[in-house]
Amino acid sequence: MQNIVISGSGLFTPTATISNAELVASYNQYVDLFNQQHANEISAGQCVALEYSSSEFIEKASGIKARHVLYKEGILDPDIMHPVFQKRDENTPPEMVEMAVSAAREAMAQANKTAADIDLVICAASNMQRPYPALSIELQQILGVEGYAYDMNVACSSATFAISNAANAIRGGTAKVVLVVNPEFASPQVDYKNRDSHFIFGDVCTATIIEAQSSCTADNAFTILGMRLKTSFSNNIRCDIGYTEHCFAQTDPKVPFFKQQGRKVFKELLPIVAEVIQAEMAALHISPDQLKRLWLHQANINMNIFAAKKILGRDPLPEEAPLVLDSYANTASAGSIIAFHKNKTGLNSGDKAVLCSFGAGYSVGCLILQRC
Repeated sequence: MQNIVISGSGLFTPTATISNAELVASYNQYVDLFNQQHANEISAGQCVALEYSSSEFIEKASGIKARHVLYKEGILDPDIMHPVFQKRDENTPPEMVEMAVSAAREAMAQANKTAADIDLVICAASNMQRPYPALSIELQQILGVEGYAYDMNVACSSATFAISNAANAIRGGTAKVVLVVNPEFASPQVDYKNRDSHFIFGDVCTATIIEAQSSCTADNAFTILGMRLKTSFSNNIRCDIGYTEHCFAQTDPKVPFFKQQGRKVFKELLPIVAEVIQAEMAALHISPDQLKRLWLHQANINMNIFAAKKILGRDPLPEEAPLVLDSYANTASAGSIIAFHKNKTGLNSGDKAVLCSFGAGYSVGCLILQRC
């Protein structure tokens, strides 16, 4: 069975940023307005007063200090509290495709690949701006790629699941070089009026090139030694927006937003994550002391430290389990790929590492990599 490699990676980062301090100031203004408008109901016990947020609370709970967003306008306005942007017409690529073009071209350049080399494009993300035509096919057309393309969604595990699909397509003979993109336009799904989640997500796009090692000419490629995927149903991370929503007489204004039961997720999902990684390491006869890097899903600093400690049997050094969520926030499926993209240098040939993402589903995607 031929060796498959990740031969290039790319990253698109929006220029606009929002600090915790900015987000908190906006949210606390909203709290004051809400509590004033509902003062009588609050006094009568018919409504619960909202509490302030704080930068200290956000950083302690998540490790997040700032986030990048495509559209900053509106988010910090206590009378709006969502991104303000124009809906694009059918002849203009949506934001997710536009982000993917930039990330894809960087990944292609790293891998020494042109559009003529690629024969499969997978757009894998936690949300899609439209069901069809597939965003991947529009991206395929813009890049000038032949072959085929499709969209897929496994929530925050979409990137690692897509890379696994890419590897399997190459081994199965249905593709030779695969472009995987993860455009995460997450800011519109954030409920900026919710103290527990208003700080979580940011916008970004990552890309990877997957190919057979025999065709790879890149300088910093990683062989995929093993792959392990697992899903287990849970309602604890959920979004319910869908095409049937307009059919209901009464709709919940909170339906479009991400929601989660954070404590339950921490308690239930992390043991699955550790089990999946450890099982694949055991199958490959890899011991914890052989791992030089852990590129983990960037959702929460406490989750990452817990998972890394479980795998290594000790507290990880910062360079062993690099974090990017402090400045990017949670970027859903793209998070582990950002960590990989920004922290894949400094490894020697033969060094082994883990690339793992996890999230709603529950879903866990684990790749064991080795520096070529």
